[in-house]
Amino acid sequence: MNEYGLLIDGVWRPAEGGRTLDVVNPATGVRQATAAHASADDLDDALAAAESGGRAWRSMTAWERSAVLRRASVLLAERADEVARRITQEQGKPLREAASEVAQAVEQLDWCADEARRIYGRVVDSSSASTRYRVQHEPIGPVAAFTPWNFPISLAARKIAPALAAGCSIIIKPAEEAPGATIAMAECLMEAGLPAGALGVVTGDPAQISEHLITSPVIRKVSLTGSAPVGRRLIELSAVNIAAVSMELGGHAPVLVFADADPERAARLCVQGKFRNSGQVCVSPTRFYVHESIAEAFTAEFVRLTAGLRSGDGLNDDTDIGPLANERRRQAVHAVVEDARARGAKILEGGEIVDGPGYFYRPAVIVDVPDDARVLREEPFGPIAPIGTFVEFEEAIAKANSTDFGLAAYVITNDLITATRASEQIEAGIVGVNTLAASHTPVPFGGVKQSGIGSENGLESVQAYLVTKTVITELTPL
Repeated sequence: MNEYGLLIDGVWRPAEGGRTLDVVNPATGVRQATAAHASADDLDDALAAAESGGRAWRSMTAWERSAVLRRASVLLAERADEVARRITQEQGKPLREAASEVAQAVEQLDWCADEARRIYGRVVDSSSASTRYRVQHEPIGPVAAFTPWNFPISLAARKIAPALAAGCSIIIKPAEEAPGATIAMAECLMEAGLPAGALGVVTGDPAQISEHLITSPVIRKVSLTGSAPVGRRLIELSAVNIAAVSMELGGHAPVLVFADADPERAARLCVQGKFRNSGQVCVSPTRFYVHESIAEAFTAEFVRLTAGLRSGDGLNDDTDIGPLANERRRQAVHAVVEDARARGAKILEGGEIVDGPGYFYRPAVIVDVPDDARVLREEPFGPIAPIGTFVEFEEAIAKANSTDFGLAAYVITNDLITATRASEQIEAGIVGVNTLAASHTPVPFGGVKQSGIGSENGLESVQAYLVTKTVITELTPL
């Protein structure tokens, strides 16, 4: 059994007083590991280390920082199988999905190793022959970052790698449910030559940790991937010291399937995307709007494929869909399904808690869902697929834009005009056309409306951890 400590000032250590939290395998309900429960004194030590370590890290050249990130990506790639297995045991997703996630983290470190050397300033011409303008970018300062359990290493990498590339120190709090992969990546970074204090890892009580770190004057930037309510709270805390924020706060992604699409092929694409990680994905398709002319065929194939999904331990080769992360999530998902049922929706498949060990839930396919049902208003974050219909293009766009979220959306059509018009009119930070793969390292990932503030990935990833300085030099002697 793994025993995870706190990374503070370059040293892995137990929490003050030896307090720990249990890390449980969601497929079995059996304790998989323990994680340290940080105290206020531990957090103060982490802040002090981030302050001193940040000064050392930012003083290194961009090429030196790049070399550390590159070496860490190589080390993580070498340990990919071990880390993927740890993800499956702590989070529950099938092993092949966990392996893909580790590959994303490796790519993120490698990408940011390049971006560390591409932080460019500029010289601006002045109207005066004796005046010079120079614009340069500098690290914003120590960062506090918070990541959830659904992608325990890739989401951490999307914060750690660009922050370090920019020259910032960072304290990260991974989710207590699945901290092992983030810890494995931190070990790679330390072995790659990261200075003590440039990276801290703390686990414990989320509310205590967030309030203690964010309200410290040491922290100059806050980055969260989480729910909208948590995001609002962290923004409030950030206001104490006017710390900058990046917030990825989830979504409620519509899928518009137009009449020219092949309904069976579209259904296969949608089932594959919907039930990845048991639907516990912020860009997961959560509302399917299908043109009425193909809705019957689409729905029949969707139900058939969903019924054939094999649930089980993610370590088994034949598992298609793993458990939900914990019992709280399973009960929350079931409550959303039951709300739809109570409002008159029809459950065509699944929608049931699976008896036995682990937190398994039969994926639900729902039709005739009224607009006021929770599943169409709240992010369901689970294996629930409501299917509705539309007739006119404008109706489809109105339904797609009918929530307060705007992270990802998807369009399935073979018509270039339809694809172009829909992608332009949908209110979302990411639009996939004939693909449900929404996150790629080279392009920005972020939402609009209540889905958040700022972007990760792409050029924007490192820019989020920089501040701009203007230097004005007058050459006239004094």
